Formats: sequence, C-alpha cells, structure tokens
Amino acid sequence: MELINRWVYLSLARLKAISVFGAFSVLALIGVQSQAQTYPVKPIRIVVPFGAGGVADLTARIVAQKLSEGLGQSVVVDNRPGAGGVVAADLVAKAEPDGYTLFLISNGTAVSASLMHTLPFDPVNDFVNLGLLATFDIAILVNSDSKFNSLTDLIQYAKSHPGALNLGSINIGSTQNLAAELFKSSAGIDVQVVPFNGTPAVMTALKGGQIDVATEILGPVLPQIKAKNFKVLALTGEQRSVSLPDTPTAKELGIKSLVAASWNGLAAPAKTPKAVVERLNKEINLALQNPATEKKLLELNINPKVSTPAQAQEWYLSEIKTWARVIEKAGIAKQ
Repeated sequence: MELINRWVYLSLARLKAISVFGAFSVLALIGVQSQAQTYPVKPIRIVVPFGAGGVADLTARIVAQKLSEGLGQSVVVDNRPGAGGVVAADLVAKAEPDGYTLFLISNGTAVSASLMHTLPFDPVNDFVNLGLLATFDIAILVNSDSKFNSLTDLIQYAKSHPGALNLGSINIGSTQNLAAELFKSSAGIDVQVVPFNGTPAVMTALKGGQIDVATEILGPVLPQIKAKNFKVLALTGEQRSVSLPDTPTAKELGIKSLVAASWNGLAAPAKTPKAVVERLNKEINLALQNPATEKKLLELNINPKVSTPAQAQEWYLSEIKTWARVIEKAGIAKQ
C-alpha cells in the first residue's frame, strides 16, 4: 500500500511539473506573439560606424526614411565613426536585444574579424543579420592621360616591368586597399600598393602621377569619371554597373577571382526575438523595393540588394572568409 501511495504521489508531482512547464511555455509563446504584434512602440536607432555624408551614411538615411513609414515609428541614424567601426559595433553588440538598436553592418565588420588582434565583441555570435541593404562597385581607374586604355594593357605592362607601377588606395585594411591586394594576387602582378589617408588624397596622387592606378569605390569618384578626369579600366563586381554599362568587370576580362564589392546591411544584437527579426527584414525589403527609394540609391551608384536574414548571414560569413584569405596572402599585420 505504501508503494502505491508513493507512486501516486510521484505521478501527481510529475503532472503538476508538466502543467507548470506547459503554462510557462504558453505564456512565453503569447509574449513572443504579443511582441510581434505591438513592435515597434518607440523610435528605432541605426548606429552607423561612419561619418555623415559618406556612402554608408546616405544608404542608411535613405532606407531609414522608408523604414519609418513602414514601421510607424521614427528611425534615426546615429553616426559613431572611429576605431575602424569597433566602437559602433560594440555599442550595438551590448545593447538590449529588443529591436530598437540596430547596426549598419558592412564589409568593414567582416574585415575586422581577421584584421584586429582582439575585439570587445564576437563579430559572428554577437549579432543577428536582418538583411542586406546594398553593394557598391569598386573601380580600377587611371588618369585620363594614362597610356593604359584597358586592364589587359596595364597587366601586360606590369608583368613585363615588375615593381614599376604604383597602385594607390585608401588606408590599409580598407575594402579598397584589400581590393588592391586582391587585384595584385589575382592578376599575378608585382606592383607596389600605396595607401593614402582618404579618397581625395588618392585622386590627387593619381592626377599628379605619384601613382599609376587606383582602386576606389565608384560612387564618390563617378562625377570625375563622367567629367573625363579619370578612365575606368574595369570594375570588380559580379555584374556591370548601371552607371557605367560599357565598362567590363575584371571577371569578364578573365580575372575570375577578382570579384570584390563594398556592401552594407542591417544587424541587431544576438537574441533579438525571431518575430522582430522577421518584421524588420520584411520592412527592409519593402523599403529597398520601393521605386522612389530604389531610384535615390541607384542615382548614387548604390545597388539595392534584397535578402532574407539567412541569406544575409551567409553573405556575411562568406565575406569574413574571403577577406581573411586576402589579408593572410597579402601579409597584412594585425592591428
């Protein structure tokens, strides 16, 4: 009889535990559904790791305006430049994962995963990618009076005159600088990669003959290209640019591994609720597909890129691996 009573007692205890667990599960599910239905209830902040007026900042502001309409809340851009984007990334990584603090993630974040000795955050596990925003073409360009009229001409000269050409870019570790290193290794040429402190300095050096060729994001130099101050020998994207439809890609010209682009997207702190991630991804894609928004971006040579969170995450991880290989091959010291 004692054994029977004990069995009954234990069975009742188990049933009570299961009921409590079930109640908590139901409450948790209701909480998630409620959050998805009510989000957002206050303004959203996009932390941008670059100064105002740049391509990344303009992308964030154009998309933020449309996001605000779709979400029914203000979406403000908070510029936090400095330290290679580490300060801004760390701020978001440590923010409350509630969907109200977002990060303009970019190839710079992917590069920092391999370029930096240590980071105060985990570049992979401390963020959830919400979706891509856009890609930006990188141009290989020369001065308007350069003797090189094609990428083939330049590569042939570089191979027959090893060490004779100077290839300029902005600072070491930037996308433009790593694209220069990728060009050097992909084409199998011996050229000196010369870093400068900013795009204006690179363009001045190219115009003045201190460097023979440069790699730069197309958007900022497009007006000078259209004014015929510079010639673009090739672009390093997967496809030709809408802005320069007659300019071939390096891939088209036979340099298959020379595919690189600057890009950005939106991310949130890890553990942001799935329902909030899905809502934000939906609104991001609607914003990018809006004809007026798309027109504004394309006019700045910013190519909108719609994606799912999973596709954005896959892109990001692929970029980390790509730039890690470039950094290692170029022998760039960790910073």
